[in-house]
Amino acid sequence: MPKRFDLLVFDWDGTLMDSAGTIVTSIQSACRDLGLRVPDEASSRHIIGLGLRDALARLLPELMESEHGRLVERYRHHYLGQDVAIPLFAGVREAIRDLNEAGFLLAVATGKSRLGLNRALGNTGLGEFFHASRCADEGFSKPHPGMLEEIMDELAVAPERVLMIGDTTHDLQMASNARVACLAAAYGAHPREELEALLPLAVADSFAELRGWLEVHA
Repeated sequence: MPKRFDLLVFDWDGTLMDSAGTIVTSIQSACRDLGLRVPDEASSRHIIGLGLRDALARLLPELMESEHGRLVERYRHHYLGQDVAIPLFAGVREAIRDLNEAGFLLAVATGKSRLGLNRALGNTGLGEFFHASRCADEGFSKPHPGMLEEIMDELAVAPERVLMIGDTTHDLQMASNARVACLAAAYGAHPREELEALLPLAVADSFAELRGWLEVHA
């Protein structure tokens, strides 16, 4: 069957890498370090996918902007102490390799910093399979369409040939703002009902289900 999409754009945390829990505990530990209010798990999960500074500003609106740098530093201290050990979801490595071999263009649009994404791509060995990537510290944070628009421009792919794949409402809203289709991963950071409300093409409850959908419908 002919391909419906030429370009598959993946979010990273919570979509390809099982990192949502580590992000939550790192946020909470950073807040404890500084004697700040410790956000609950649901609130911490909801800001996953945003750029780090935007995420912390939403999570702790009472915190003065001048204090954001200290909180970012403590968050990175806790997260980077564990990131080498954070696993990909089962089957991700093989799926990314196979999608690349099948002729899809692959890209990443993530709330991670460029340094953080490069570390993750190097640690997992997946860097060779992606044709483009954009990070939150290189422009606008999700749900602004900027990351997707820049990837489409770089790879010369029209919006109707692009599929955004992510586990948060920020990912799906970014796709809508960029006028591209989206596929939701309900095994990541945001609840299934919140993802369904944004009308993705489908909602997958596991990475294996997500891969199966791509093999049939992409």
